[in-house]
Amino acid sequence: MRWFSLAVALLPTVVVAQTCRLPDRIDVPRTERAPRGEAGRSVAITGYLLTLSWSPNYCATRRSPGERRDQMQCSGQHGRFGWVLHGLWPQGQGTSYPAWCRPAKIVPQRVLAEHLCMSPSVQLLQRQWAKHGTCMSPNPAAYFKAASILYRAVRMPDMTKLKRASQTAGSIRRAIAALNPDIKATMLAVHSDREGWLSEVRLCLGPRMRPQNCAPGVRGMGDMRRIQIR
Repeated sequence: MRWFSLAVALLPTVVVAQTCRLPDRIDVPRTERAPRGEAGRSVAITGYLLTLSWSPNYCATRRSPGERRDQMQCSGQHGRFGWVLHGLWPQGQGTSYPAWCRPAKIVPQRVLAEHLCMSPSVQLLQRQWAKHGTCMSPNPAAYFKAASILYRAVRMPDMTKLKRASQTAGSIRRAIAALNPDIKATMLAVHSDREGWLSEVRLCLGPRMRPQNCAPGVRGMGDMRRIQIR
């Protein structure tokens, strides 16, 4: 498939140093379907968003980090996580995007095991496949392989050093761009939670899965917005 070969061509560097140990038993996720009243949308793909989630903030907002669904990511029993992949999302024209394009079977255990350290929740992997991956490929293994290659191709800064100084959305964009020759600050969207803590970074990609400037509807926070890092 053309989109997959393009992702492979992006080459592997390293994302972020973090530790991960797979659980002895990998749960079988529940099936995921479009919410009631939300129909599937098979619109033409014009680009992609590679969305990375800052795990320390996600876990800090969980009421019970040891619950089954968050246990691998947040309990500390299976390692320490920094930037994890929230998802690879196809985009459409303007603010539209394809979603829930075809019925999604359960992601095979071997595919879950291969990518669980990238997205440390079987239910997250299942949902990303059902909502976004089915619009890109009939094969979950191909979708997650492409997502994994893109995820590992992005270098991220030392967040411990960044948190020691006052940061803005713009300074975080520039810190990431400085480590990635093919990525400019204008190709990154930075997001925080309601309290101003860093939550996600999104890399805007064109139809050939190459970094491109973010469209107006997906630019995230303005450069001067203050942001805190957990």
